[in-house]
Amino acid sequence: MNIEPLLKALSEALAGESPAVQIAPDGSFILIPQNELGLPAGSETEIAAVVLTSGSTGTPKRTLLSVDALAASSVGTALALRGEGQWLLALPTNYVAGLQVLVRSLFAGTRPWAMDLSGGFTPEAFTEAALELTDKMRFTSLVPTQLSRLLNNPSAETLTVLRRFNAILLGGGPINPVLLEAARGAGLNVVTTYGMSETCGGCVYDGVPLDGVQLTIRDGLVVLGGDVVASGYLDNASLTAASFFEEEHDGELVRWYSTGDLGELDAEGRLRVLGRVDDVIISGGLKVSASTVTDGLHKVQGVREAFVAPIPSAEWGQAVAAMVVGSCSLAELLDGAAAVMESHVVPKTVVFVSELPLLATGKPDRTAILAALADAALAPNAENGTTARA
Repeated sequence: MNIEPLLKALSEALAGESPAVQIAPDGSFILIPQNELGLPAGSETEIAAVVLTSGSTGTPKRTLLSVDALAASSVGTALALRGEGQWLLALPTNYVAGLQVLVRSLFAGTRPWAMDLSGGFTPEAFTEAALELTDKMRFTSLVPTQLSRLLNNPSAETLTVLRRFNAILLGGGPINPVLLEAARGAGLNVVTTYGMSETCGGCVYDGVPLDGVQLTIRDGLVVLGGDVVASGYLDNASLTAASFFEEEHDGELVRWYSTGDLGELDAEGRLRVLGRVDDVIISGGLKVSASTVTDGLHKVQGVREAFVAPIPSAEWGQAVAAMVVGSCSLAELLDGAAAVMESHVVPKTVVFVSELPLLATGKPDRTAILAALADAALAPNAENGTTARA
């Protein structure tokens, strides 16, 4: 993949010398003049990039990321990782995690290397690309599915290149604790990240906000603030007003973004994300957290990945369903789930697959998964509301 034209356009945009860059799924890009971005008259904000949200929780939105926000994010990342270095691009550039690999490289003055994603993400392609890195300081960003594939029967060469990374940023969705333990046990420096397009990507590392990032919990919801927060959405003033606000913090006016994620702070003050507020499943009048069920399934021996979601139920209103990647049987899964969670939250429908359907970002394709789970629940071979399918 030739990223040189995109790097040049981004470099000029970050320097305030060209229009904002919006990247298409195929890696091509367009330039949008500042006067077409809907900023208030007289605004001195320079937008460097227009980034699509993942669309994993609804219709994608075009997020406006300013030069100052991207700079603040890069500085915070460098401080958290204790240095700047060469990045391996393993994610699509039209989404924020991929874009940030290029942006951090430009601020650091290093040359990123892009792996070949034309055949999809494979351990072989990743290993080949990682061998091209030449700097002593090396970084990459991955989503959990990618790391899972890299660690599932990896070659010695793959493990070697993974261990050479000073840090592997891991985010974009729930992380199986077993996967994280296996990665760190294999000698990998994995840093979990939390954030979204509206915060220039990950801005909370291993539960701790980056330098300059504010984190608070309001009515159970995670709210993030600071210079990394986006300027809003392109051509969507009402949603911008509903999602972003400005408020004083420690005597300074801070821009905030309400994430829509449920969260809490542990005894050490680290963030624990409990899932989307709209991922609460109401089954038989009882509220069930999809994130909690996912965490429970990850504790079952043999489960590599799990995606939990509601499906319609004539009896319960909604029923808990799960798509699972794993080596256990249906009986083993249900027995293991019953041992770690209450009976009413054990999935009523289970679909086994070799791989979760994914969006281009590497995140689970929620729409495709919901359709498969609903079909499975109606299948003739469904027994007592639970079915398994290879």
